[in-house]
Amino acid sequence: MLIVMHHHATQEQIDQVIAAVVAMGLLAESIPGSLRTAIGVLGNQGYVDDSTIRTLPGVRETIHVSKPYKMASRDFHPVASVIDVSGVKFGDGQRPVIIAGPCSIENEEQMMVAAEQVKAGGGQMLRGGAFKPRTGPHSFQGLGVDGLKYLQQAGKASNLPVVTEVMRIEQLDAVCQHADMLQIGARNMQNFDLLKEVGRLKHPVLLKRGMSATIEEFLAAAEYILAEGNGNVVLCERGIRTFEKATRNTLDLSVVPLVREMSHLPIIVDPSHATGKRALVPIMTKAALVAGAHGVMMEVHPNPAKALCDGAQSLSGESFAELMKELTLLYDFLGYKD
Repeated sequence: MLIVMHHHATQEQIDQVIAAVVAMGLLAESIPGSLRTAIGVLGNQGYVDDSTIRTLPGVRETIHVSKPYKMASRDFHPVASVIDVSGVKFGDGQRPVIIAGPCSIENEEQMMVAAEQVKAGGGQMLRGGAFKPRTGPHSFQGLGVDGLKYLQQAGKASNLPVVTEVMRIEQLDAVCQHADMLQIGARNMQNFDLLKEVGRLKHPVLLKRGMSATIEEFLAAAEYILAEGNGNVVLCERGIRTFEKATRNTLDLSVVPLVREMSHLPIIVDPSHATGKRALVPIMTKAALVAGAHGVMMEVHPNPAKALCDGAQSLSGESFAELMKELTLLYDFLGYKD
């Protein structure tokens, strides 16, 4: 439920409403606005009897919200959030953020060269996987903590914030020590214990959509993180599983404008995992930005032909630089300022 106060409501009246909500055994989240304050009611398992609330001084109206996500919705948070990751900002009014780097961290040299290519091309963040959830158990699973060290070292050398995936709660301490942003991968989107634990941290989180998840389920997963107190969440569309086999997944670009309408959280797109084909990455990157994405995450490898993971969808450093030049023209067309 959302309680909307009159624009002339006093702080004493607002505090009285919050106390009444707490007395009902529920949580109250104050949402100050430019014209009036709203109070979000959380923790209810069903319909909330608002008869005592509606009659309190200063209350304008009560709105019953039936969505399984509340803190992630525009109802509770009408102003779009801007998420800061070590100086790189995601959100409305910001230039789109380009995150690039190899799927897997293979060794120190590979990571340093990749970081140099991402920086030279104009990327704003560096990605790399130290812990890799692979479909088959015999595939390369990542370097673990050694990989995290190489990633952090490369990020510092190139002055780029870094993002990497965390798969289990036990990995959180190590990942938080080395990365500026935690990635929750598609396979862990509904790992609720992990989401709750990440929600208790202050580290920014990149939450990827599950390969079979609806938009409602996607936002409900974000709600788990927000409900624990961590509001630094960026969403990521990375393609969903359909009957089509021509591409690795089916890139659902309609989710971008829909999420921007439904939620205040920024959303980016991963065309590399969505398509599985490097030839499609540049055009789908542009399409994602035209659709309103707040950024793009793509795979860049110094030598895609020899990559231990996802080489077929990785751009070379030269291809990445060429794409970034083309994006400059697109930014001008879309009205983004330097």
